[in-house]
Amino acid sequence: MDSSLVAAFSRKVPRYTSYPTAAQFSEAVGSVCHATWLQRLPRAALVSLYLHIPYCRQLCWYCGCHMRVARGDAPLARYSDALLAEIGTIGRTMGFRPWVERIHWGGGTPTTLRPEDFLRIHEAVKTTFEVRPGAEIAVEIDPRNLGDSMVETLAATGTTRVSFGVQDFDEDVQAAINRRQSFALTRDAVERVRRAGIGSVNIDLVYGLPRQTRESVARTIGQTLALEPDRIALFGYAHVPWLKRHQALIAEADLPGPEARWEQAQTAAALLTGAGYVPIGIDHFARPDDRLAQAAAAGRLRRNFQGYTDDDSDALIGIGASAISATPDGYTQNAADIRIWTARVMTRGLATARGIALNDEDRLRRDIIERLMCDMRVDLAAFRQQPGSAPVITQAGPALEVLARGGLVTLDGPIIEIRPEARQLARVVAATFDGYLGGAAERHSLAV
Repeated sequence: MDSSLVAAFSRKVPRYTSYPTAAQFSEAVGSVCHATWLQRLPRAALVSLYLHIPYCRQLCWYCGCHMRVARGDAPLARYSDALLAEIGTIGRTMGFRPWVERIHWGGGTPTTLRPEDFLRIHEAVKTTFEVRPGAEIAVEIDPRNLGDSMVETLAATGTTRVSFGVQDFDEDVQAAINRRQSFALTRDAVERVRRAGIGSVNIDLVYGLPRQTRESVARTIGQTLALEPDRIALFGYAHVPWLKRHQALIAEADLPGPEARWEQAQTAAALLTGAGYVPIGIDHFARPDDRLAQAAAAGRLRRNFQGYTDDDSDALIGIGASAISATPDGYTQNAADIRIWTARVMTRGLATARGIALNDEDRLRRDIIERLMCDMRVDLAAFRQQPGSAPVITQAGPALEVLARGGLVTLDGPIIEIRPEARQLARVVAATFDGYLGGAAERHSLAV
C-alpha cells in the first residue's frame, strides 16, 4: 500500500477492545447496576476473571496503563488486602460460585507483588469461584523484576501462559522510553519460566517509539525470534500525553511519523510471517499450533479488554483499580484512583465508578465491529434480520465507499473485506460502524 495513502487514512480511532468504548462510559452506571448484572448471570455461566495490579517498580515513559510506581512492599500488601476484600464482595453479590475457565493477571506488573500475596489472592479466587481444571491462567511479567521465588509461585498456582514486556531491544530506544532491559536478561527470564513448566510464552513489542527506525525494529524482531515465543504482540505506540502526562517526558521530535510507523509495522510483520507466524487481527502473531491461531482459522477469534483471545466466556469480571467488567447487560469500570478504589471496596463493597448499559443497536454495531477486527471481513447479510440493522448498514455505506476507493477494503454485495496489506488499518474500517465516535475522536490514538 502506498505510504501516502496510509498517512491519509491513519486517523484517530478507538482500539475497539469493546463497543461502545470506554470513552462512552458514564457515572450514570454504578455499583447498583454492576451488582444487578452480576446477579443476572445464570448459574451455568462461564466466567473469565481479570485481576489488575496497577504497580510497577519503575515508570516507563511510553506507558498508557493505569499504574503507579511502588515505593517498597507496603503499598502492595495494602492493595492485596483490598483485592481480597473485593473478591469476597463479588462472591457474596453473585450468591453462587460460577465456573471460571480463564484468569488474566494484568497491570502494571502483577509480578511486582510479593509471592505470598500473589498466592493468597490466587487461593481467594479458588475459594470464591469454581476454577475449572486446566483453566488458562495468564500473567504479565516485567523480566527486570522476576525473582526465582516468583517463578516458583507462578508454577505452583498453575500458570499456563506468561507475557514478557520487551517493547524494543535497541539501547537508544530504551533510553528514550526509560526502560533499560538487555536481551540477555530477557532470555534468562524466558528460560527460567520454561524450566518451571510454564508452557506458553508471549513477547510484547511496540513500534512507533521514539528513536525507532525500520532497521532497529528489524533487529529487535530477530532477537525476539531467537527466544522462540508462542505468540508475539506488536502494538503501535499510542502517544496521548493529554491523557498520560508522563508521556510528555518523551521528545515529540524523536517520534516517527505515520509513514515511518507504517514501514516499521510492515517490516516487523514481514519478518514474523516469514518465520512462520500467523498474523492475528491487527497486532498479534502466533505459531500455527497456538490456540489463538487455531481460533482465528476457525472463525472463533474474539476481542476484549485484554486484546485478541479465544475466550468464549459469558462474562468478564474485572477486579482491582480501573478494571473493567463485561456482562450481557453492559460494561462497568472500577474507580481508577487506587485510594478511592481501596476506600470503596473496604467500606462500600463494589468500587464501580462508571459504565454503560447496552441496547440492541449497541450489540449490533459491536458484533459487526468485532468481526471486522477479528476476521478482517464481515458478511452483513448475517445481521440484516436484526431490528434496526438497515439504518446502521446504510449509514456506513458512504464511508465504506471512500475506503474502497482508497484501497483499504473490497465491497462485494453485503461482504466487506479488509485487504491484507491494509490489515493494520482495520480500526479505521471498524470506525465506519461506530455510532458514538463523532467529537470523541481526539481522545484516541492514531490507527497506525
